[in-house]
Amino acid sequence: MSRSSNTSAKGTVASESSEGGNCCADVPVNAGLTDDDKRTLFRQMLRIRRFEERSLRSYQRGKIGGFLHLYIGQEAVAVGALSVAGENDHCITAYRDHGHALMSGMSMRECMAEMFGKSTGCSKGKGGSMHFFAPEKRFWGGHGIVAGQTPLGAGIAFALKYREIEACCLCFMGDGAVNQGAFHESLNLAALWKLPVVYIIENNRYSMGTSLERTSAGIRLAKRAEGYDMAWGTCNGHDLYAVRAKTREAIDRAHRDCLPTILEIDTYRYRGHSVSDPDKTYRSKEEVEDYRKLRDPITLFRDTLLEEGVIEEDAIKRMDDEIRVETEDAVNFAEKSPYPDPDDIIRDVYWEEDHPEEKLSKGVVFFETP
Repeated sequence: MSRSSNTSAKGTVASESSEGGNCCADVPVNAGLTDDDKRTLFRQMLRIRRFEERSLRSYQRGKIGGFLHLYIGQEAVAVGALSVAGENDHCITAYRDHGHALMSGMSMRECMAEMFGKSTGCSKGKGGSMHFFAPEKRFWGGHGIVAGQTPLGAGIAFALKYREIEACCLCFMGDGAVNQGAFHESLNLAALWKLPVVYIIENNRYSMGTSLERTSAGIRLAKRAEGYDMAWGTCNGHDLYAVRAKTREAIDRAHRDCLPTILEIDTYRYRGHSVSDPDKTYRSKEEVEDYRKLRDPITLFRDTLLEEGVIEEDAIKRMDDEIRVETEDAVNFAEKSPYPDPDDIIRDVYWEEDHPEEKLSKGVVFFETP
């Protein structure tokens, strides 16, 4: 896909917003999209949706253990943001990581197998749903500690700057992470050291089962950037074009000026915080259906492409059928894959233990009882 540079003016603090619709369709980063590019973006969102739906079925059948945090409803955020990332840019996120992983180029097979706890999973079956990793694709997880990824995102950005690589780190988080101390310490260092990191707040309105209004003071979470003399922006997460436009501005700022940005993207999750979350206790069914009917990102982009004449209903049906086959293949692969060997429990923990010929440290690392 084309990556036309945005010509926004340099500034320390920039408040930006989008009211949704197709208001950003004509900006360079979107105007340069070919019809194939647009169909690819739609396919990527649909792949995430179908993968998550199939994961839910597997969880309900007892095939997936632990927690399962679904990305249904937020697809345009990961697809929009990562579709404008450069070849040297990196991504790190929290535990709702499936969409970012697939968008970073990970396969459904390795992701599904990881949730099944199989050795063919991306983390060899040791991480599960919350800990997808693919360093070779510049995707650094998948972190279960709220805001735990935010100092790591700053660290990745520091490494890029130190090595004089024109790139940035896109660090995703939920709205619940903004009140964690680690996040604010990260902002301070990112601003102080001028690090090329883009903190993307996926504001889906609820921190687990508590609404945003009950957890966070202030109208705009991203506006807290002003306390660190940092640029910030907002956009609607159901508008793929808006997400691409605003993220491109932030990435350009990081690449061009080596400066951080906070980007708050308003979005919504249809399911509970995790599958085990009784989400009907803190929000109404009508609220969920209202968003689904009026602001579903996949429906809106599908309608846009139909209106633009980029795709036809028959083609959408064929695409959907192909994706469903892919998801079933991933499940079959996961089912047939072996579980990790019990001895693997002490592997991939300390590098020196896996490479004894190069071990330099002294002493005992693991303690075994008779």
